[in-house]
Order: sequence, then structure tokens, then C-alpha cells
Amino acid sequence: MIDNEKLIPGVRFNEFGEAQVVVWAPELEEIALLLEKTQEQLPLKKQEMGYWLLRTDALKPGDLYQFVVKDKPQPDPASLWQPQGVHGPSAAYDVRNFKWTDKDLPQLALKDYIIYELHTGTFTEEGTFAAMESKLDYLVELGINAIEIMPVSQFAGARNWGYDGVLPYCVQDSYGGPEALQHLVNACHEKGIAVILDVVYNHIGPEGNVLPQYGPYFTDKYNTPWGDALNFDSPWCDGVREYFVENVLMWFRDFHIDALRMDAVHAIKDMSPVHILQEMRTHVDELAQQTGKSHYLIVEMDLNDTRYINPIAKGGYGMDGQWIDEFHHALRVSSGQQRSGYYSDFEPITSLAKSYKDAYVYDGGFSEHRKRKFGVKADGNSGEQFVVFSQNHDHVGNRMLGERTSQLVSFEMQKLLAGAVFVSPYLPMLFMGEEYSESNPFQYFVSHTDPELAEAVRKGRKREFAAFHLDGEAPDPMSEETFNNSKLQWSLPEEGQHKTMLQFYKELIRLRKSQPALRSNDREALEVEPNTVNETITLLRWTSEQQIVAVLNFSKTVREMWLPEQADGWKKLIASSDKVWNGLGNVTEPPADRLIMLPPESVAIFTDSVF
Repeated sequence: MIDNEKLIPGVRFNEFGEAQVVVWAPELEEIALLLEKTQEQLPLKKQEMGYWLLRTDALKPGDLYQFVVKDKPQPDPASLWQPQGVHGPSAAYDVRNFKWTDKDLPQLALKDYIIYELHTGTFTEEGTFAAMESKLDYLVELGINAIEIMPVSQFAGARNWGYDGVLPYCVQDSYGGPEALQHLVNACHEKGIAVILDVVYNHIGPEGNVLPQYGPYFTDKYNTPWGDALNFDSPWCDGVREYFVENVLMWFRDFHIDALRMDAVHAIKDMSPVHILQEMRTHVDELAQQTGKSHYLIVEMDLNDTRYINPIAKGGYGMDGQWIDEFHHALRVSSGQQRSGYYSDFEPITSLAKSYKDAYVYDGGFSEHRKRKFGVKADGNSGEQFVVFSQNHDHVGNRMLGERTSQLVSFEMQKLLAGAVFVSPYLPMLFMGEEYSESNPFQYFVSHTDPELAEAVRKGRKREFAAFHLDGEAPDPMSEETFNNSKLQWSLPEEGQHKTMLQFYKELIRLRKSQPALRSNDREALEVEPNTVNETITLLRWTSEQQIVAVLNFSKTVREMWLPEQADGWKKLIASSDKVWNGLGNVTEPPADRLIMLPPESVAIFTDSVF
């Protein structure tokens, strides 16, 4: 049933087959719906607050249409489907037609997420949602219970990370369009996998951006790395805010997405009394009352500001969680990788130990890289509010050559990095392919049709790498070869050390799920002891049922390590250096004096009671 009280952007159908067509264009004098099949133009009637409305039975699901704006046909700014790409007409799609089977299936709580980030175009050879479905059993066997899909909003061409999307409501045609996404989400839920969708509310991509043709979606009051900011607090901002709030609700309501990961929210500029993120939270909570489901909001945020993740009742914006890049940075430098650019702010071992305990490495101290004091303390914020990883699309793909960790550190160090993530009190995330040590890179790729824009992207990449003092040339982002080189090699999980790595990850995930002290997100029940001379960390975690101690050796030398006193003795859960994992030698059960010899670049986990 169409909501006659609220004008929702785009095309929606009622049970009688009538279409409600809504456009927000406050400064236009006229606007008409152009039916592609007949070339008939149907004028919309102006409403309050800049909206235009048409109710018609001439537009049916599947029909192509555009809007005539200043005598020029344009795609619908709230299009759900662009079967001919960003420059083609929109296609009417009725989201209600999909037959969901997930209504009564249990929903996974955020605290239990084991996240797997993937890019639709390179996750499989076909690069579609349908092909992704064929890999769901593999992910279930691995132990994954939540996938995070990089942005799928329509972008130019068929090759893009997704952050150049120009139609936020639209599902990329080359991936399969809106129905294929609904089918994928339903299939994931049937297999017990939650779906996180990456969305971008800080900018709109450069090619095919029609929003300025309709209204003041942007403001020159603020600058972002991508140009003028979206208009969340300047004249006519109400329509812009409603456009993006409704987009959030659409993904939860019409596509059954479990969580949204919001890209770079520090680049959202809003000085309104109610921040746009807080407004989104309020509407999402209202939706949850109707659906009976939890709808999670997770942000990428480069501010170390708990205001974003604190509840509204405590003066926050109410986000459920955030990515925590600082854990990654500390882990990277602890593994011996180069400390250039923003990595120069992080110390091996000590920064990682601080992140284990305090989440943020910078929580009020002076940052040499930023040349100022930075961050606040995250006291009182649960571990489930932080997502940690040893690699992700940014920190792989934003390297000049896109090398994964598998190409930068040893086989033993890769296992140590994985163990370091899974013993944390935070939500663990893998980047596609890391679980079997994928050797292909993940490089930056686009498929712009504008030659000047393509050249600007090439030059921009070169400037970015200058900050890291890197020589040589980055792969051409426009080249199809760059895209194809970034695809996963699905033959590798059955081969040699790749197979061993996969089995190691499976066991880590099994332990994370089965051992109470590893499964816990309690940041208070944790002690960490760094040793910068030996390059080691001892991490003790506990619940009322169990104690766990993890010992991590980032050095290239065998280290003597003393485990904490334990009346009943320690039992080994896993050691990355054991021969079963193609390691350098088995770590034995610790003797009564609690001394173990921990091989270089390895992690071992012990418990007082096995579950």
C-alpha cells in the first residue's frame, strides 16, 4: 500500500497496479515523466516542500522511463534499476514482488558477527550476485556468519570499487540489479549469514551524477576530498536529508539488509542541531518497531570520537559500531612493515597493546602525523562496537600495486596476524581471499567513459602515492587487466600452503565461536602485557567460565614466554607454529613452571578449560 501521507522519492506501486511517482526538485518550474515505450510525457504536480507527484497506471514494473528536466531527459534520482547503465533510462521496479522466505528465520546479533568483506565484481569470475550465491556454502564451512558487500549503487561502466556510485537507490546493473540482490540476501539468510551493505553518504561519484539537475543536493559551504559536500544543513537541506534517510530505510525494509556500513562519515558535513546520522538512527529505530528486526548502523570514521557510537540518550549519534583502522595500523607496524605516511604515528607492539585495551590508540595524545592532540577515550564502549582486521579493501587497494598481506609478509606472519585479530575483544573481519592467502592483488579500478575524468583519476593516484615516497607507476585504473588481476583464484584453496592457511582460519573461527573468553566482547575482562625488547605481547582474557591467554611473538627469534599463574594448568588450544599448520615446530603444553619457547612470528592460545 502506498503511504499517502509521506512522499517517498522514486516510483512505488500499490496493490491496484497504480504507480506513485515522486521527485524532489524544489527550484524547478515544471517536470514531466517520459514513458520510453510511447514517448508520452505526463506532467507531475508540485506539492509542498519542493516535491512533485504523479499517480498513474500508465507506468508498469519493467517499463523504461525518464524525467524531462529543463527540456532534457534524465534518469530518476531515486531509480532502483538502470539496465542500460548510468546514462540510460531508469526502469520501474516493484520491490514488493520478490517472494521472501526469511521472515521467520532467526537474526544474528551484532556481537556474534564474523565478518567477511567482499567486492562483488572480483569475488567470482562472473562478478555477479548470482555467482556469489554459489560460494555461500564455502563461507558457511569457513565459519563466516556475516558478509560485508562493498557498495553496489549504480556507477559508470562495469568496473569500480563502488565508491563512485551516482544513484544511491539503484543496484548496479552489471551485478544483476535489484531483484538479484534481493535473491542473494534471501539466500544468505537461509544459510544463517547476515548481510552488511556498504553505503556512501559523504559524496556522489563524478560520472552520471544527475542530482544537481534536480535540486540543491550539494553545498559549497564545505569541501570534501571529492568536491562540494552534500547539503545536510544549508537552504533546502530538508529534502536532501529525507532523500538519504529514506535510502537507509529502503535497504532495511525492501532488501532485508541486516546492517549498513557507512563510508567515511567524518566527511559528512552537518552543523544542524540534529546530526543527519542521529536522524537516521531515530528513523531506523522506528522501522525496527514495525519489523521486529534489529537494523544495525556501522560507520567508518577517522575521528576517534565516541559521540558517533554513543547512544542518543547519552548525547551521541547512536551508531552501533565503527571500523577501527588504528588497530590495523598498529598490527601492520608490529609485523615489521614500513612506517610511512599515516603509519608513522604508530609504534610496534606498544600501539597494538594499547588498541587491545583501549580500542583507540590516540585517545587524547599528540599525533605527530596530524600535528595536534587527537581522539577521546572509549571508556564504556563495548568491544562489539569496534570492527578490526589485518587487511581490508582500503589498506590493500590503496597501496600502489595493491599487494595483499600474503605478498608482504611471511606465511608464518600471516597466521600471526590472523590470530591477533581473533583473540581481540572486537568484531573480527576478513578481506576476501585472506583466509587462504590469496596471491592476486586487489588494485584500484574504474571504468569511466569520460577520457578527461579517467586521466584525472590516474594523476590523482600518482599524487596520493607521493606522500608515501614510492617510486614507479601504479597500474592503470582504467585497464580491464587491472580489474581482472584483482579477481580471486578459486583453485588456490585446494593447493599446498593455501589449503593449510584455510584450515588454520577455520580453526581460529571455530575457537572464536566455541570458547567463551574468546567470544566475549568485554573489554574490561582483559589484561595485556607488551614487551618491546622481545617484540612480544601476552594477552589474558576471561569470563566467569574460562580464562584464555594468547602469546604473540612478532620477532624473528624464538622467545621465552611465561604464562600467568594458573592453579589447574594451561591447555593448548592452537599454536600457529605447529607442524599441522606447516609451522616451524610444535609448541608443547606448558610445564609447571609456565615457561614456553614460542617460535618466531607465531601465536599460541591456551586455556584453563576447553569448551
